Amino acid sequence: MNRTEFIITTAIILFIAFLVGWFAHWLLHRFSRVNQSDVADLDRMSQELHEAEETRDQAITYLQQREAELTNQLSQTEAELKAAMDGLRDVRREAEEMRAHLDRVRQAQ
Repeated sequence: MNRTEFIITTAIILFIAFLVGWFAHWLLHRFSRVNQSDVADLDRMSQELHEAEETRDQAITYLQQREAELTNQLSQTEAELKAAMDGLRDVRREAEEMRAHLDRVRQAQ
């Protein structure tokens, strides 16, 4: 094989490689094309997802506020219960003291 035949053979091989690459690119582009309806569906789904995330965030915020309110209300109720129990304890102690005093007065008579 002389020099001219080698150059022609190399050129033909490179041209065939170019054609195979171009054909593969064309096939890939043809089969991977995205339809407009698919893009519209993706846009709609992304909008719905965004709205769902906002709703979830609002629900979380509402639940956190409600939890804080209920915790505060529980603390107030516990404080009121403690005050009522302390008052009841004091009244019972005073009642016992009064009974004891009445018993002493009765025994002294």
